[in-house]
Amino acid sequence: MAIWNLGSINADFVYSVPHIPTPGETLASTRRQRFLGGKGANMSVAAARAAARVNHIGALGSDGRWAAERLLEYGVDTRNITEIETETAQAIIMVDPAGENSIILHPGANAEIPQATLQAALSEAETGDWLVIQNETNLQRTAASLGKKLGLQVAYAAAPFDAERVQAVLPHLDFLILNAVEAEQLQQATGQSPADLPVRDVIVTRGAEGADWYGPDGQQHFDAIKVDPVDTTGAGDTFTGYVLAGLDRGMPMAQAIKQATIAGALMVTRHGTADVIPDLSEVQDFQS
Repeated sequence: MAIWNLGSINADFVYSVPHIPTPGETLASTRRQRFLGGKGANMSVAAARAAARVNHIGALGSDGRWAAERLLEYGVDTRNITEIETETAQAIIMVDPAGENSIILHPGANAEIPQATLQAALSEAETGDWLVIQNETNLQRTAASLGKKLGLQVAYAAAPFDAERVQAVLPHLDFLILNAVEAEQLQQATGQSPADLPVRDVIVTRGAEGADWYGPDGQQHFDAIKVDPVDTTGAGDTFTGYVLAGLDRGMPMAQAIKQATIAGALMVTRHGTADVIPDLSEVQDFQS
């Protein structure tokens, strides 16, 4: 089996700041770092590090060749990442001493992935493979519809949240993951709670309060692992990638969530994004 990820790829510029700036405030940073990032890239790296076979579908400008090389180093198949005449996406991330963050995103090439790239990639997919999409790229509805027609299992990470985009792909989904704020926004837009959505499996992540899974047998809660966070950036993507990798490898959902919870907990103890996602051996060592 395999995971096909129509996903964003960013150059993440992370600034350590004394606190998140208020409107009109000029603030000096204490540190600046560049990481591979983007929700899509983070999920691809997390799933690859969790021992899944991951194929990334996306686009970069010529300034982002280093990002494709980094993904390849982390075990992600990059044959379906296209170079186009648009700059690579960027994220400006501010992180305070408590690990909270504020992000400015410039979409760049993520919003211009050619449809031909998507179609060529999915022509290689096999029935039962996973297709994962999220709100940082174009072609989401096209991918969800095509994936369902091809017999793929379709997963959607509903961030950055847009109610219309989520509703457009809902009929095609097997798995939806969103945070508590996004779940409330979706309920306001649709009138449906997570338990009522027409999706086989829904996970609502709740940060330090853990996560809720709404599945065929009802709702089940999973506690978070208590750690001292230093940077929450990418933790949700790490969790999602690990859940998908577990499911792709045949794990029951509950087991996949428990493994992903450990990966997410390890992630928030580190500064950075895709480059510092824990691998499966670290997660298993934590369990033992």
